[in-house]
Amino acid sequence: MTDLSDFPITTRWPARHPDRIQLYSLNTPNGVKAGIMLEETGLPYEAHLVDFATDDQKSPEFLSLNPNGKIPAILDPDGPNGRPLALFESGAILIYLADKSGQFLDPDQRYETIGWVMWQMGGLGPMFGQLGYFHKFAGREITDKRPLQRYVDESKRLLGVLDARLAHRDWIMGDYSIADIASLGWVRNLIGFYEARDLVGYDDFANVAGWLERGLARPAVQRGLMVTAKA
Repeated sequence: MTDLSDFPITTRWPARHPDRIQLYSLNTPNGVKAGIMLEETGLPYEAHLVDFATDDQKSPEFLSLNPNGKIPAILDPDGPNGRPLALFESGAILIYLADKSGQFLDPDQRYETIGWVMWQMGGLGPMFGQLGYFHKFAGREITDKRPLQRYVDESKRLLGVLDARLAHRDWIMGDYSIADIASLGWVRNLIGFYEARDLVGYDDFANVAGWLERGLARPAVQRGLMVTAKA
């Protein structure tokens, strides 16, 4: 039986199935990436909810796995060379799981696909997140609306980039890949949880809208969105 006792995180979130990949996450736009990827690939895993309401992500046990205190994170008991691997950062997790499973990262398009994953992590996520802060959360109380407008403008620009990319293809790389998995949750969040559909003129981006609809219709995506949802 696999022994994960050397990893302090397992004292707070005990592994009932220590031979499986352990997922520590919450269903935020970044958090769902790992859950969707695990569901898409069929890799055996066990999900653990990291609850922000109780600051689980700041606990010593979680920080022992991810010193940055962000989700998602995974612990694979059967990592490279058969040794356990602790891994954080959603983009790195997507690439690792793609390599492990041999799915959703075409070797002939590997670096272009990773480029689109990095585009999401460096642009789509941070810009949409800041828009959400200034539009829906504490930032909306700021009288000066220039910060909000900056993130609205940049979010529109990024949606335009994605819309142009999808003009003649169903998925970012042609075939469904980790590039799509990286971005689906963020676009979903922008028009849903952040309530910014009208603010960014989302309905003007028909190619993005069609892509999101196709993505959310995938059964594995539907399951992945919920694996670390709070009850």
